[in-house]
Amino acid sequence: MGDVVFMRDDRAGSPDSETGDSSLRGVAAEIAELKRISSDKSRRIQGITAQVKILALNALIEAARAGEMGRGFAVVAQEVRAIGAEVETVAKALEAELCGRIVSVQSQVERLSERSQNTRLIDLALNAVELIDRNLYERTCDVRWWATDRDLVECAAYPTPERAAHATERLAVILGAYTVYLDLWLCGLDGRVIAHGRPDRFGDIVGRDVSGEPWFRKAAGLPDGDAYVAAEVAPQPGLGGAQVATFCAGIREGGRSEGRPIGILAIHFDWEPQARSIVDGVRIDPADRERTRVLLVDAQGLVLASSGRRSLLQEILPFRPGERRSGADSAGAVTAFHRTPGYETYAGLGWYGVIVQQPEEWRTLTR
Repeated sequence: MGDVVFMRDDRAGSPDSETGDSSLRGVAAEIAELKRISSDKSRRIQGITAQVKILALNALIEAARAGEMGRGFAVVAQEVRAIGAEVETVAKALEAELCGRIVSVQSQVERLSERSQNTRLIDLALNAVELIDRNLYERTCDVRWWATDRDLVECAAYPTPERAAHATERLAVILGAYTVYLDLWLCGLDGRVIAHGRPDRFGDIVGRDVSGEPWFRKAAGLPDGDAYVAAEVAPQPGLGGAQVATFCAGIREGGRSEGRPIGILAIHFDWEPQARSIVDGVRIDPADRERTRVLLVDAQGLVLASSGRRSLLQEILPFRPGERRSGADSAGAVTAFHRTPGYETYAGLGWYGVIVQQPEEWRTLTR
């Protein structure tokens, strides 16, 4: 991870976008009601004309019985029957044409509504991944800055008990102000932890060998003080198995960017509560929240964060973005997604913001 995006304004969650989609839904509902009314009225007209035709038939029968005296009345009855038949024909033609046009308009409005909703969900997915990108970008700034702290540099250069105590105090002060971290570890180049910020909470860290950790091996090869390592989210056994995103930077002689490497600083970002606050904070319409899930997933689809208090790092989301940076796929549920956009030289780790929304009838089917 590296330099990244500024926080995007939540256009996707704005009242205007919600109102626009709700308006399209309302228009679709009104068109459906118009279709129902027109069909109902047409059927009533046909019912009336059927009655007129029966009356005309009865009149013809009575006229025939009346003989010569009923001949004039028979002409009127035949005319009434002809008019009734014509009205019925017109009513049927009106119903067919009007209903056909209504169905066409209804289909167009439904497609527009679906497209509008999909676009909104994609924007929400982008908003979620941009927010976490900005958050993690700040972590890369933190680790590079703290790696130049005098107490940490001196301890890495000469790890005496006194300097380790000063470094521990300094790390504890930092943790007091930056509560998004579980712990900060100062490591020697041999992979042993020299000092950390929470000995009262995690008592067996000093002396721990972390040379086998992927983040340590990558950090040992950093070219200068401006470079850093951003590891994938993973449980950290030394921190009680908590899910952390670990960031590392090299500690260099004199705190200079081009100085000789003398140690490594690893900072453990408390992933789960921070990520959950982002996915739970996405502005889903309250009427849709029950059937909507907001997620952050890695490039392989591993769920890193999910709304709704579900277990993390245990589920692979079955979606296939392919080469697309964003999109929405429908197979019953709508899966809208957007890949991390990056910022300047930062390309991210290929993570995605994802919104999975069940169809509206899902609520009925699950009750």
